[in-house]
Amino acid sequence: MIDLHTHTLLSDGELLPTELARRAQDKGYKVIGITDHVDSSNIDFVISGIINACNDINGINPLGFHHRDSLKAGLQHNRDWKIRTIPGVEITHMPLELIKSTVKFVRSKGIKLVLAHGETIVEPVIKGTNKAALLSDINILTHPGLISLEDAKLAAARNIYLEITSRKGHSLTNGHVAKMAKLAGAKLVLNTDSHTPENLITKDFAEEILSGAGLDKKEIGRVFKNSEELVLTLIN
Repeated sequence: MIDLHTHTLLSDGELLPTELARRAQDKGYKVIGITDHVDSSNIDFVISGIINACNDINGINPLGFHHRDSLKAGLQHNRDWKIRTIPGVEITHMPLELIKSTVKFVRSKGIKLVLAHGETIVEPVIKGTNKAALLSDINILTHPGLISLEDAKLAAARNIYLEITSRKGHSLTNGHVAKMAKLAGAKLVLNTDSHTPENLITKDFAEEILSGAGLDKKEIGRVFKNSEELVLTLIN
């Protein structure tokens, strides 16, 4: 399993980043993106916390060590970790005119994985958020709701992934998102938007969600491959 959309207690999740990663590893995950919600109120705090935690898990400068043996110490310290974490953020409910500059800011601070909170039908997201986000340097447009074919084509042209989600409520439009992506030639990924340990899923359940969104076996395999390809671009 690769899951590139999760939340910790640095925003509105329940667990520390390290515990979320540990529970995900126990569930069979190979890669997890820690992508807490940000706006101007918490952006500096969240970015530093996520990067520090991911570095600890990945064996880079663990526990704040600042000496030349820190990497060696990290590899020893992380012998039991079998999961790769990717530091990210989800830009959430931002004024449209600030999305692009916020994306540039988080990338300048070392964030690799940038998500934008799309126009889910279960929250009052500002109309036009999908398009404004797709015109920015994001990786994934999360739960884009009743995304238009025009915006799906924009996602395809800009190589931005559209999300199929296991998250209750947001998942109501999975079928529509999948349909628009197929018509537009846009790439899909599957994420959980986990806020609690119970939100983590197995690969078998992930396949059921994708099937329920109208994808056939070949298309389901392509979704998993998309996640792998995205991870490779993020860690290289």
